Amino acid sequence: MKPIVSIIMGSTSDLPVMEKACKLLDEMQVPFEVNALSAHRTPDAVEEFARTAKERGLKVIIAGAGMAAALPGVIAASTTLPVIGVPIKGMLDGLDAMLSIIQMPPGIPVATVGVNGAQNAAILAVEMLALSDEALAQRLSDYKSGLKTKIEKANKELAEVKYEYKTN
Repeated sequence: MKPIVSIIMGSTSDLPVMEKACKLLDEMQVPFEVNALSAHRTPDAVEEFARTAKERGLKVIIAGAGMAAALPGVIAASTTLPVIGVPIKGMLDGLDAMLSIIQMPPGIPVATVGVNGAQNAAILAVEMLALSDEALAQRLSDYKSGLKTKIEKANKELAEVKYEYKTN
C-alpha cells in the first residue's frame, strides 16, 4: 500500500492534534504516511520531501505547525501538490500560526483550516481525492450522512431533558 496523503507536523508534540487527521483518513480507507519535519530545524529534509512528494505518488499534503508556522508554506513553495495547513494552538491561541499559514504570497497557496482543525484538513483532502474516486466519494457521503444522523439523535435526546421553564 502506497500513501496518497502525507501528514507532516513540525514536532511530535503536534501529534495529539494531527492524529485526528490520521483517524479520519484511516476511517475513509485512504493510505497515508505521517512524519515530523521542521521548516526551521530540518529545512533540507522538508525541501527534499516537498520536491519528491509527487513522484512518490502523494496527491495531497496536510501540514500542521504552530507559532511561526512556516512548514505548510515551505512545503507549498517546492511542490505543485495541494497543501492544507493546520494551525496548531500554541502562543496567542493559535492566531499567530493561523496568520502565518493564511498569509501566503501570490503563487504559493496553502488551503487553511481552523486552529487545531486536523480533522477538517483530512476531510478536505478526502473531498479532493473523491473527485476521481467513486468508492471514496461514497464513503465520504456516508460519513457526512452519519454526521447528520448523529445531530438528529442528539437533538431528540435533548428534547427529553426537562427544566421547569424549558418550553420544548
